[in-house]
Amino acid sequence: MTTEQAAGPINPWSVAQQQFDLAAERLNLDPGLRKVLREPRRELIVHFPVKMDDGSVQVFTGYRVQHNLGRGPAKGGIRYHQDVSLDEVKALAMWMTWKCAVVGIPFGGGKGGVVVDPKKLSVKELEGLTRRYATEISIIIGPEKDIPAPDVNTNAQTMAWIMDTYSMHVGYTVPGVITGKPIALGGSEGRNEATARGAVYCIVEAASHLGLDLKTATVAVQGFGNAGSIAARLIRDEGSTVVAVSDSTGGIHNPAGLDVDRIIAWKKEHGTVQGFPGTTDITNAEILEIDCDILIPAALENQITARNAGNIKAKVVAEAANGPTTPEADDILHANGVFSIPDILCNAGGVTVSYFEWVQDLNRDFWNEAEVNEKLKGIMIKAFKDTLMMSLKEGVNMRTAAYLLAVQRVADATAMRGLYP
Repeated sequence: MTTEQAAGPINPWSVAQQQFDLAAERLNLDPGLRKVLREPRRELIVHFPVKMDDGSVQVFTGYRVQHNLGRGPAKGGIRYHQDVSLDEVKALAMWMTWKCAVVGIPFGGGKGGVVVDPKKLSVKELEGLTRRYATEISIIIGPEKDIPAPDVNTNAQTMAWIMDTYSMHVGYTVPGVITGKPIALGGSEGRNEATARGAVYCIVEAASHLGLDLKTATVAVQGFGNAGSIAARLIRDEGSTVVAVSDSTGGIHNPAGLDVDRIIAWKKEHGTVQGFPGTTDITNAEILEIDCDILIPAALENQITARNAGNIKAKVVAEAANGPTTPEADDILHANGVFSIPDILCNAGGVTVSYFEWVQDLNRDFWNEAEVNEKLKGIMIKAFKDTLMMSLKEGVNMRTAAYLLAVQRVADATAMRGLYP
C-alpha cells in the first residue's frame, strides 16, 4: 500500500489555500487582496486528439494554470502523469508563485499537466501528444507571458518539442518560451542539477545552523528521479552517508551506507533501485520512517501526513519535491523538533536556474556552469537566511516563515499595481 493510498485523498489545492490562509492571517492582509491571491488568474483546460501508432485516435486532457502575474510572467513546469488533476495543477501554480517570491526572481506562478501515463506511449506518440498540447496552450504561453519547464515525467526533449512547435507558429526561433531545454537549443549549463544543488545548499546552511556535522550525517532519499538521485550524489560529496533510497517501485536500505553511483547505474539497467545487492527492500512509506539525520522527500505530494509524521526520526526534512508535507504533519514535525526546509525554498534551485536560462536566451549571452552555480548559491543562501531570520523573529516554523516572506512580496507587488481597470 503506497503512502498516497494510506493517507486517503488529500486535495492539494485545499492544502495550498490553507497554507496561504495561515500566512495571510498572520500578515493581516487586506481582505480584498486575500481574495485576489487565493484564486488563480487563469485556468485553461484542453482536450486534444492524438493519432496513435496503431492508427487509432485518443483524446487527452491537459491543463495550464497561471496563478499570479504581479511580479512577472508565469513560470512553472509541465507534468505528464495519469493522476494529474486541475486541483493539483492549481496548487502547484500557487506554490510556484510563492517559490519565485521566496528566492526573489521576477516571475509569477504557473503550472501545466497532461493526464497520461507516458510510460505506455512510444516516443512518436509522446512527440505527437507534446506538440498538440503545446499548440493548444500556445494561446497563453510566450517568453513574456508564461514560460513552461520540465516536471514529473517530462525532460529536455519534451521542452525541445514545445519550443519547436511554438517557434513554427510564430515563424522564427523563440528559445525563451521554455526552459530546461537541451544545451544545443539554448539551455543553461547546470540546469539539470539545479533543483538538487539548491536543496543541498539549503541542507548545508541548515546543518550549520543546527550544529549538525554533515560528515557523520545519514540521509534517506524518497524519489530517485532527477532531483533525488542528484541530491543523493551531492550530499554524499558533502561527506554524508546515504542509507536508503526509493523510486516509484519501492526502496532499498542499508544502515552501513549505499554506493550512490552504483545504484544510479543499477536503476538505469533494471528500471528500479530494488534488488540492489547487499540491501533490504523497503516500501515508499517505510523509507520516510527510516532512522536517519536528513530525510529528502523528492517524489510526489502528500507523503508526510498526520498519520506518519510522528514516526519520522530525521532531524532535518529537506523538501526536494513539491507539497510532500500536509499542514497537519507540519505541526507535528515542528512540535517534535524536526527542522523542515519547505519546498518553496528547498527546491527553488530549479526555477532559479530556469530564470538564468531565460535571461541568457533573451540576451543571447551564455554563462559557464561555474558562473551558474555561483549565482545559484548566492540566491539560495540569501533566501535561506531571510527565511531563517523570519522564522526566528516570528517564532514560527520554516514553512510559515517562507510563506510570510513570499506572500508579503507578492501582496506588495499586487497592491502597488492596483486593480485594472
